[in-house]
Amino acid sequence: MAQVHPTAVVHPGARLHETVEVGPYSIIGEKVTIGAGSRVGPHVVIEGRTTLGERTRIFQFASVGAAPQDLKYAGEDTELILGDGNTIRESVTLNIGTAGGGGVTRIGNNNLFMAYSHVAHDCVVGNGCILANSAALAGHVFIEDFAIISALSAVHQFTRVGKHAFIAGGSMVVMDVAPYCTAQGDRAELAGLNVVGLQRHGFNEEQIGRIKEAYKILFRSKLQLAEAVAQLKAEMGGHSEIEYLLNFVSQSKRGLTR
Repeated sequence: MAQVHPTAVVHPGARLHETVEVGPYSIIGEKVTIGAGSRVGPHVVIEGRTTLGERTRIFQFASVGAAPQDLKYAGEDTELILGDGNTIRESVTLNIGTAGGGGVTRIGNNNLFMAYSHVAHDCVVGNGCILANSAALAGHVFIEDFAIISALSAVHQFTRVGKHAFIAGGSMVVMDVAPYCTAQGDRAELAGLNVVGLQRHGFNEEQIGRIKEAYKILFRSKLQLAEAVAQLKAEMGGHSEIEYLLNFVSQSKRGLTR
């Protein structure tokens, strides 16, 4: 049996692995599933059709799986799905999806959600991401692996943030941020590359050099975007880090932060 504090309220229909710990005064709803080795702190509310993977750590006052803050939501049976190894700090809010947005808010593995951060309905968050204190994602946002959203930043709905991108504190992101880039300001503009992040994740000097050259061509030259993409394909196509960047750019619907 899971270790549930006597003051906690766990619905009989909830599915908790036997190694789960639930702290005092927490509430866990009927459609919740919690994986092995997870710890739920005091005064936590987990509701909705919510699935938490193994080794999830939730701190006090977090709200996980609540109905989305979307006026179109009418009680549909939508979901919130988290992978393994996520840390959810104090007063974080993670919402389930909406029928109009695919029905699922999906979060990968080993992410850190610092105090008061928010993930709205139908977002997708990859692996190894950090949302710092009071960072907020509007609905339908896509955050790729190892991106960092610094404190007091906000990301507009339907916006994408690429792998290894870094959003500086207090930024308002309204257009897609390309992989590897740093963005800052209101409204956010590019401020260079997240070289430190790339080094920490094992990119070698040659790869970083190609990314620097690609950044210059895409964002610092006077070429039109289509011309810059064509030049990059001709000069550096075939390298995985450049192919990924080009693919992200070509799929942008909101336009790119420049």
